[in-house]
Amino acid sequence: MGLTGVYNAPIAEEDGISIIKEVFNRGITFFDTSDVYGPLTNELLLAKALKKLPRERIQLATKFGVVVANGSSFVNASINGKLEYVRACCEASLNRLDVEYIDLYYVHRIYTTVPIEETMGELKKLVEEGKIRYIGLSEASPDTIRRAHVVHPITAVQMEWSIWTCDLEEDIIPICRHWTNFM
Repeated sequence: MGLTGVYNAPIAEEDGISIIKEVFNRGITFFDTSDVYGPLTNELLLAKALKKLPRERIQLATKFGVVVANGSSFVNASINGKLEYVRACCEASLNRLDVEYIDLYYVHRIYTTVPIEETMGELKKLVEEGKIRYIGLSEASPDTIRRAHVVHPITAVQMEWSIWTCDLEEDIIPICRHWTNFM
């Protein structure tokens, strides 16, 4: 996300590709992006880097659901989980990433106007069609995770966790903990 300017100025494309290739050579094979990073440009950058790497050794994750108008900031972002939007975003990400499938496709933020069961139903169809392999939820409540999992297994949950406020831990019981040293 930082390569295309979410928290900082975007770096040069050739530098971004070089960084992705270097971390792969150091053993990192999981790459996590989103259609909103850049927006759109992070997926395009990753696609160019992936062309220089063995796809069968890469686990590729991307997300949908946060809508940022052109030139707008995240402050004005909206959330969309309508069924037609789910499918359109997946197709667009597949095209930008220039891949046949996405390993892990996340609902980036939960759209409360459409029941999560309906959004999951559309994602389940994308799994059945071979366009995505696994489904993840980002920033979802325990109740939403449970309801979604009834429709189709949830493979990953992504949460922002703060060292300052640990109230999230009161609602979610960790299944396991895995610490990796990237140094």
